[in-house]
Amino acid sequence: MSKDLRLQCTTTISGHHEPSPAEMFAQMAAWCEENDITHDTYGEGPFLQGFEQKVADLLGFEAGVFVITGTMNQPTVLELVCKEKNNPLVAMHETCHIYRHERQGYQLQNRFSVLPIGDAFRTWDVNDLKAWPDALSAALYELPMREIGGQLPTWQELEEIKQYCKEQSIHLHLDGARLWETAAFFQKEYKEIAQGFNSAYVSLYKGLNGMGGSLLLGDKDLISKASVWMKRQGGNVYHRTPYAVSAAMQFDQRIEMMPQLFERTRQIYQILHDYPQLKVNPEQPQANMLHIYLPVSYEKALEIRDNFAAEKSIWIGHPSITELANQSKIEWYVGDRLLNMPDHEFIEFLDGLVLALEA
Repeated sequence: MSKDLRLQCTTTISGHHEPSPAEMFAQMAAWCEENDITHDTYGEGPFLQGFEQKVADLLGFEAGVFVITGTMNQPTVLELVCKEKNNPLVAMHETCHIYRHERQGYQLQNRFSVLPIGDAFRTWDVNDLKAWPDALSAALYELPMREIGGQLPTWQELEEIKQYCKEQSIHLHLDGARLWETAAFFQKEYKEIAQGFNSAYVSLYKGLNGMGGSLLLGDKDLISKASVWMKRQGGNVYHRTPYAVSAAMQFDQRIEMMPQLFERTRQIYQILHDYPQLKVNPEQPQANMLHIYLPVSYEKALEIRDNFAAEKSIWIGHPSITELANQSKIEWYVGDRLLNMPDHEFIEFLDGLVLALEA
């Protein structure tokens, strides 16, 4: 029911405008013709390998490889590291995708063991890492942390973690699903943000609006070993070209947009100051995303969401359950939809939302 309602909406608050399959495939075809793109064959081909290297260079890594999903990407590299070190212990925040959203695949497949570190509601620092007495094989840091509203550590906190992991020979892996959204906050180049990480995962659709897929980045030896294991797991897709093209054709444009999207997020926060009924997390923008806390139950939020869709053709997002019974939250990613929405339209939407919350 909710999926049908969403498709009927003419306005969506969160994210980027998503072209129809016909529109996207037409754009891809035109870009391929303009740039003389040829298919890869099982990952071998000048276009795909050139794109892998472009992203690796941008982040300061030796090499990169396309991986069909992040769920295949990250557990594989962490398992490789653990096996080489003969130590199964990996530290990560309990809101990480591996721990929360991958149906405990790492555990059921006996790939490694997770030590959840830090507090569930804030970013973790080097003291959280030191709190475990166990020797660690690897640590994963998600930048930004999606499940807590896109929060980021301070630059000093991140540097301290990098230094400690280097001193302790802990493999530091970057969950960069939304890495492109961090540079505007840190005011650093991507290469500087990634420096000190031994490997990184980046998405080819989150933020970039591609069709799917991901890249694993690291030194040549790690990428060579990981590539073999991706094949062993059934990730050896015949042509990666459609996924890579859909990201590559808009990669530079999307990256260049990030400071603009972050500035728009600042503007959104200023507008939200006039709506004390709506609580935001984090309190100040740290990436072009945020969580809106609503003073109604999850069930009531669903009802309001569906009413907005049916009566106003506006899709406000996916409510989630919070710790409090009479509270819920919605995630908003500030993409080109909110970027292009005039303030008066956004204010009119918020006025209607508050009225619905108070009814």
